[in-house]
Amino acid sequence: MSNEKKIVWLSKGLPKTLTHKGKEYRSGIAKDQTEQLNITFEKIVDDDVENHEYHGGKDRVICVYPYEHYHFWESTYGKSLQKAAFGENLTTVGMKESDVCVGDVYQIGDAIVQVSQGRFPCATINKHTHIHTLLNKMIELGYTGYFFRVLEEGTINTQSKIKQLIQHPMQLSVATIHETFFHTKELSKIETILSVAELSNEWKVRFEKLYQQEKQKQLG
Repeated sequence: MSNEKKIVWLSKGLPKTLTHKGKEYRSGIAKDQTEQLNITFEKIVDDDVENHEYHGGKDRVICVYPYEHYHFWESTYGKSLQKAAFGENLTTVGMKESDVCVGDVYQIGDAIVQVSQGRFPCATINKHTHIHTLLNKMIELGYTGYFFRVLEEGTINTQSKIKQLIQHPMQLSVATIHETFFHTKELSKIETILSVAELSNEWKVRFEKLYQQEKQKQLG
């Protein structure tokens, strides 16, 4: 099997008014395909989220989703998914959650980016895809995608190569971190994850809270 990392689609979009079951809602999840992304430290130009309290920020500039999962979802639910169905900016091959680790650094085009956290998906994904069980299934399987922070601004186009510059020494994959948070909740693993300096602040807060909860359970 080839380990080549490739871009399948690039997508961006500003928040829009969308409809689900006759009700309107606002979200930035609906993206349009583009030939190029202009990446800054803060955001992608002409791309944004609706709710800045829960989405976006410097640790979540670029949302990535593995193309490999599309076939699984389409066969599971018996329906075709639109491009960038998960609201991602970068749809890739060879970069599944089990293949990338928090702290890994990549050059894509002339932008340099770093894996900062897995995605904590919300129910908007169910509304956007009109699959009401998708969110729970994503969390169960860990097929969530993940985020890049930007270390060096630049442009990414559909022909850009993906080159890994740094492999983080702790090699804690996005899949392992997801599994620990949502399923196993092992204290020793949580401690290890919390020691990764490159983990986003949002996930550090989540893991610190989880650690205290699990510690309390052990103490009875």
